[in-house]
Amino acid sequence: MIYYPLSTLMLAGIRDILLISTPDDAPQFVKLLGDGSQFGIQLSYAVQEKPAGLAQAFLIGEDFLAGESCAMILGDNLFYGGWFRRNLQEAIINASEGCATVFGYYVKDPERFGIMELDHDKNVLSVEEKPAHPKSNYCITGLYVYDGRVSEFAKQLKPSSRNELEITDLNRLYLEDGTLRAQVLGRGFAWMDMGTVDSLMEAAVFVETVQNRQGVVISAPEEIAYHEKWIGREELLVAAARYGNSPYGEHLRRVSEDRFLV
Repeated sequence: MIYYPLSTLMLAGIRDILLISTPDDAPQFVKLLGDGSQFGIQLSYAVQEKPAGLAQAFLIGEDFLAGESCAMILGDNLFYGGWFRRNLQEAIINASEGCATVFGYYVKDPERFGIMELDHDKNVLSVEEKPAHPKSNYCITGLYVYDGRVSEFAKQLKPSSRNELEITDLNRLYLEDGTLRAQVLGRGFAWMDMGTVDSLMEAAVFVETVQNRQGVVISAPEEIAYHEKWIGREELLVAAARYGNSPYGEHLRRVSEDRFLV
């Protein structure tokens, strides 16, 4: 599942990535992904000792960020749809201009999510965390792009009633600063939060359906790296051999023949 968020960051052109996980899980990710060189990227790792909120990531990763703009994606989020690369690139440009970007998606049960209220021009009017009476149906997905001030903003946060540093409170600081932007992922786009068993199964069925119908792989970091010229054909074939005769290995071999475009 970690390949989905990894691929999303790579589509945004991001090659220097910090993976933050629990003390138990972080070593497993190191074993699985290593330093990221097989994908043409640089992976670093950090530990969140206890669940103290998403915004804590910008305190844990402050030295890694070194005052640069960044993107954060949650490990259980899947994004799929046309023009997504363009959405990501616009958000990166916003960050370079001193703004933050959140990605909105229309849901039927907004009380389960962080919600943003938008005007007719898709400007953000308010953000709320799991409101009892939502002002809109646009949830804030688990993908965020911030400018270089994000760690300093995170230091201003106070723990919530859950004793966590809430990402919604961080977004509210950008809103109050007048620098919060929204990208609305509309019809023809799929976003899935795979944080429950049921939602994980729904995502699995979705991925299986698309891949069986098209004969492609939704998330293949090696494929992205190859098309971005971060790795060459020989490195791609080494990766394919690593997966043997599995469907994923066969897909990478077809990619090496330039039969697919990202």
